[in-house]
Amino acid sequence: MNPLRSIGFKVLSVAFFVAMATCIKYAAAHGVPPGQSVFYRSFFAMPVIVVWLLMQHNLAHGLETKNPFGHLWRGLVGVSAMACNFTALGLLPLPEATAIGYAAPLLIVVFAAMFLGEEVRLFRLSAVFFGLIGVMVILQPRLSVTSFDAASKGEAVGALIALMGAVMAALAQVFVRKLVHTETTPAIVFYFSLSSTVLALVTVPFGWVWPGLGVGLVLILSGLLGGVGQILLTSAYRGAPTSVIAPFEYVSMLIAIAVGYFLFTEVPTSQTLTGAGLIMAAGLFIIWRERKLGLERGRARPAMTPQG
Repeated sequence: MNPLRSIGFKVLSVAFFVAMATCIKYAAAHGVPPGQSVFYRSFFAMPVIVVWLLMQHNLAHGLETKNPFGHLWRGLVGVSAMACNFTALGLLPLPEATAIGYAAPLLIVVFAAMFLGEEVRLFRLSAVFFGLIGVMVILQPRLSVTSFDAASKGEAVGALIALMGAVMAALAQVFVRKLVHTETTPAIVFYFSLSSTVLALVTVPFGWVWPGLGVGLVLILSGLLGGVGQILLTSAYRGAPTSVIAPFEYVSMLIAIAVGYFLFTEVPTSQTLTGAGLIMAAGLFIIWRERKLGLERGRARPAMTPQG
């Protein structure tokens, strides 16, 4: 266990994922459709993962799978989430799209209770409700305008698509929780990239474009950044408990605000900041509660162990 190094890996992974989102947003501004961005993001992440496994001398066993159909279903839901998120990035300011995405960890609590039978107590449900109020605070200005111009309509659609992306991302994590019982982390990451690549090709008839050299390089970079970010994220959770690492996910909001301001001249609204604050507070409360329950269970186990 090396908590400080793991925190460093987590912050780096967050930075890589925001950089990836920046590439996707740049490509969208140059007319690249979301399905095509999904292809580049997924296809060019796979070589990074393969190189990582080769460096660990784990290629032979790292990609073995006992549940191919589980990977397929996770891929269908995950690629839907990615497509929604990439569409939203083209329609919304980066900080706002990032903040709405924070709804996914809250929804995982609900879906885990619904589909996995996990026990969810009043504390966590209250935190989820509190966080979803934050989501509504962000969405409200987008959905309450009485006379939409073209830009306002696009942003309203983008906000709803971002929320749908959060829902699909939460469902994808439910599939991942099932897969971890039989599959290795490299297999889960690799086969998601593979299935996303194949599924993205279905969107070719819907208007892929021939990107210029600069945009093409940015799209390739998005895949490389995503692959490295995933490896850093995996490494982070290997070296410290989830309760220590997870709160640093919210560093992405600070990075997104900075990137949005300096690269896209986007200034987050007071509603976005307020809603993001509510969502972050709810997420941090859930993490704190889980850590406390984990410590209590840890203390209870020795007491319950039969003596002599």
